[in-house]
Amino acid sequence: MKANRKKRKDRLPGLAVLPLAAFTVFFVAIPLLYIAALSFLKRDVLWGVTNEFTLENYTRMLDPLYLGTFADSLELAFLTTAVTAAAGYPFGYFMARLPKKKKSLMLLLVTVPFWTNALVRIYGWIILLRSGGPINGFLVGIGLIDAPIRFLYTYGAVLLGMVYSLLPFMILPVYSSAEKLDWSLVEAARDLGASKAKAFWTVAFPLTMPGVLSGVVLVFIPSVGLFFLSDLLGGGKIMLVGNLIKNQLLVARDWPFGAALSLVLMGMTALMIALYRKAAKARDLEGWF
Repeated sequence: MKANRKKRKDRLPGLAVLPLAAFTVFFVAIPLLYIAALSFLKRDVLWGVTNEFTLENYTRMLDPLYLGTFADSLELAFLTTAVTAAAGYPFGYFMARLPKKKKSLMLLLVTVPFWTNALVRIYGWIILLRSGGPINGFLVGIGLIDAPIRFLYTYGAVLLGMVYSLLPFMILPVYSSAEKLDWSLVEAARDLGASKAKAFWTVAFPLTMPGVLSGVVLVFIPSVGLFFLSDLLGGGKIMLVGNLIKNQLLVARDWPFGAALSLVLMGMTALMIALYRKAAKARDLEGWF
């Protein structure tokens, strides 16, 4: 009896993993394999694909037009990450130092945007930024400008939309790291004669670096592929990798090339995660001091 009971207990962990394993196989592994196989096929003249093997879908990306699209996407992703880090780090850091009631209120305000669909929130920005919108109306009303400024359908509008959409993903990891910080270490540095700025840069900032790294990954990766922001706020004038993949799959119907672009984008994402893991490992082994 005891032996049978022990065997049943040993089987339980394996059975518990089965749903997750099935989900991973059917909704992750099989689609990825399909996309990988599709990227090495040729587009049919009329519709669909042929069974002819080719590397043309990858060599096409060496065209300056597509390389420029990748460069523009990475540039926007780096700018978005830099701006969100500059704005999100102080917010998350000082939020962690607030009293408990105020901290809960600020957490609620940070997470409230997630209760509303992203498209609805972006349409709100479209109303604010358009020529006849409240922002231009206010600036004209106070006499700061004579004619409305074209905010909408510009690079700045796309960057604003990216920062607005992804800022919480920087604030929350920084807040989590700062909340776990042992503030007595900062106080000890101050007691030893360090200024506030020096105590922050030599003690607090290095200890909250894991939150910054997590925020960088959570912001950089989505910002490369958020094509709907470029479509809505950029008016389709700013082509990013996400827009290119969408157009190849839904407009041009060039599924093999779209699949190849998707795999390259996934490769960039994997590289970013690998760099994050390397940086995190270096911090654990060597520290940031």
